[in-house]
Amino acid sequence: MAAKVLIVTGDAAESLEVLYPYQRLREEGYDVHVAAPSRKRLRFVVHDFEDGYDTYTEKAGYTWPADLAFSEVDPGGYAALVVPGGRAPEYLRNDPELRKILKAFFDADKPVAQTCHGPLLTAAIGGLTGRRVTAYPALELDVQAAGGTFRDQEVVTDGTLVSARAWPDNPGWMREFLRVLRAVAPVTGEE
Repeated sequence: MAAKVLIVTGDAAESLEVLYPYQRLREEGYDVHVAAPSRKRLRFVVHDFEDGYDTYTEKAGYTWPADLAFSEVDPGGYAALVVPGGRAPEYLRNDPELRKILKAFFDADKPVAQTCHGPLLTAAIGGLTGRRVTAYPALELDVQAAGGTFRDQEVVTDGTLVSARAWPDNPGWMREFLRVLRAVAPVTGEE
């Protein structure tokens, strides 16, 4: 049986930060589930960088079904966790069920991949304290306020926590996360 990986997200998550790891992990043979506040069709967004804008722009992106509600997740059944960015982490960090899930993964020292604004979620449970991470550069002060050390680079690995700045870093982020994940939960056999 393939090891399971959980992606936690919600509406307004960055499309590429959810779907790239979802597809990449499935390609490697992992069983991937998407969890959100409720079972529903999620509405993702596309962030882009355009000349003349001081920050990124946002457009409607793909829709995708959530397999599980946060309240239905048993963290013990998953080998690893993926925390995408976008705007979703701004409101998801207030969800007590999601904070329980995150805490269970960090307490068990299971592999966690976070990107972009995803560190807002791990900060909400104290998961950045004493850690070296990267994130969307505008979160540098948030990372520091949460007790972490910010690094502005493509990928940062601190133990089992693998972080990236945003979707342009997806290839390096998933390459490093898979290296960490395979060490604790290798894919066995053919699907």
